[in-house]
Amino acid sequence: MDLLDAHLVPAVDGVAFGLLLFVVAAGLSLAFGTAGVLNLSHGMLYAIGAYTGAALSDGTWGGLALGLAAGTAAACAAGAGLSAATAPLARRGHLTQALLTFGLALVGGDLLIQLFGADELPVRVPEALDSSVRLLGHRYPAYRLCFIVMAVLLAAFGTWVLTRTRMGAAVRAAADDPQMLATTGHSPRAVHTGVLAAAGALAGAAGVLGAPIIGPGPGTSENVLMLSLVVVVLGGLRSLWATLAAAVAVGEVQTLGVSLVPDLAPYLLFAAMAAVLVLRSRFAEPAVAHGPEGPSPDPVARLRRHLAARLRRRPGGAMAGPATAGDSAGTSALLRARSRREGAGYPPISLPFSLPRPRGAARRAAPLLALLAVLAALPWVLDAYTLSLAGSALALGLLAVSVTVLTGYAGLPTLGQTAPFAVGAYATANLAQAGWTMGPVQIALSALAAALFSALTGPAVIRARGTTVLMITLAVGELTGAVVNRLKSVTGGADGLVGFPATQALWGGEGMFEESELYTYALVVAAVAVAVTLLVLRSPAGKLLTGTRGAEARMRASGHPVGRYLLVAHICAGALAGVGGSLMVTVQQYLSPADVGFEIAAFALLAAVIGGTTSVIGALMGAGLIVVTRDWVAGSWPGHGPLLLGVLFVAAVYLLPRGLAGLRGGSARSGPEPGLPRPGEQHPPAPDPTPAGKVSP
Repeated sequence: MDLLDAHLVPAVDGVAFGLLLFVVAAGLSLAFGTAGVLNLSHGMLYAIGAYTGAALSDGTWGGLALGLAAGTAAACAAGAGLSAATAPLARRGHLTQALLTFGLALVGGDLLIQLFGADELPVRVPEALDSSVRLLGHRYPAYRLCFIVMAVLLAAFGTWVLTRTRMGAAVRAAADDPQMLATTGHSPRAVHTGVLAAAGALAGAAGVLGAPIIGPGPGTSENVLMLSLVVVVLGGLRSLWATLAAAVAVGEVQTLGVSLVPDLAPYLLFAAMAAVLVLRSRFAEPAVAHGPEGPSPDPVARLRRHLAARLRRRPGGAMAGPATAGDSAGTSALLRARSRREGAGYPPISLPFSLPRPRGAARRAAPLLALLAVLAALPWVLDAYTLSLAGSALALGLLAVSVTVLTGYAGLPTLGQTAPFAVGAYATANLAQAGWTMGPVQIALSALAAALFSALTGPAVIRARGTTVLMITLAVGELTGAVVNRLKSVTGGADGLVGFPATQALWGGEGMFEESELYTYALVVAAVAVAVTLLVLRSPAGKLLTGTRGAEARMRASGHPVGRYLLVAHICAGALAGVGGSLMVTVQQYLSPADVGFEIAAFALLAAVIGGTTSVIGALMGAGLIVVTRDWVAGSWPGHGPLLLGVLFVAAVYLLPRGLAGLRGGSARSGPEPGLPRPGEQHPPAPDPTPAGKVSP
């Protein structure tokens, strides 16, 4: 009884906090499960309601009602606007939606700060609720008990609407079979807009009612979003009651867990999220993608495959295998056969796969050499501060290249590559503090530490596909962030690490302090790392990885150990990220948790998308553009860095559907990102924007 008495108030607090998360997560689940939108701006919708409700609260019932109406309406309108913003991206998958909504969250967060200020706003509730009541011998806030009742009623009402009304039937039909819904006279587009507006309204209402619990202030939207994602992952997308149970469990971990096991509480949430996702992927077959010749009910596609099979017959009558980068004879025979048919007056045949265009080694290396020449000339044209930014851009560029390897080539979109990046960074900082200041040694040991970390986390990632990979890697990144904040003896905690000895470029040399020296060191290391990466991607191993992404079912049927290929790719990408983390520490001469947080992971993914997901040079250029926007352009407009970055996110998504590599190739065709399904598809085709065997530099 003493234990129950001591933890009764935290337990009830956990219920109230969990029900608040349920109201928010219900909207996020509705947007993702029904409208197919991975909305990373959902926390911003909560903040809209919270700021509006706090600004209108005056301690009266009228002020509470006015704030609830205004906050709900504002967030509802924002949700409807989100529907219009994501409509052009309907066929481009969840990765693009995630980047767009994250950019909109940055823009919206900056606008809210400009409108309401950067300080946390006080919230005044009616006097009748601004008191306490006796609960089993304890005093407890009346407002929180009232909120518990309202949230339970909202759960019951939402379940009734979804299961017992025509509106709910239309929403369920829009998620399961939008074509059938259209035949009944309902517009799937209107239902899509209504769902996102309703999701925004739920978030806004939660913001108004939850402002006394999670007040409006800096970091509120990010905190609410992360916790809501955990709730959605644990509860699933099909049942509001499952979401309710998951939300209460998360609330109890956040409150009761802190009082019972304070040392473990920061890790429990994302550890549970990762465990649930891994178990779900273990009990399901991997979501493989059919290659260009995969099964299709389309008779025209079958005819094209039949014609292509006939064209692949060699002159001696033997059948040639599918054209690959290494099968030059088969490719030449196909080209000759197609030329003969066209020369004889037959219409041209559209082959069901892409033929690689021959490119010389000099032509392939020209863009990389040109970029290297430009980077090498920077110390003579830039000042010290800008040169330090260029060094930071090289470090972030290696992180972006590692994301490109996983997302573009392995088909594993990641939001957690900052985890091995952090391992490499803290390894270098601790090596320097221990007296190991030799640059090559730091690079090698940091890459090894990051590779070992990726080897441990890789089995949890490589079996999943699509959005599940995003969620698992996000959980890995957040768990790593929690460890960074708690393990003060190694990481310095929230204060970070500073004051360690400078790195030596070569044995017997002096420590590097000048910006030009640090930049030159970073450029040499980055050039070597990128060159090795390109050599691997253009080797037979790289072609196997590309084939795994584009035709996994056929690769498995041919006896290839696909899981082993993906694990090796995950380990190598982790080592590359570790090299980037080591460079960042050397260039900056300090390290803080913000350097390896979720925002950096989103920036690296954006850099990869700007580059075109399969272009290594494009990823480097995307990283440079992000650093210039965040640190150089924002310097002339202080306080608006998030706004500028948000605009960059939105512009990159809309204006570069295939990235910088698509501009060079002259094609702006858009399609789903590698490894990510289109809305409504379980195992979609994963089109390869690069012909088989061809690697964009």
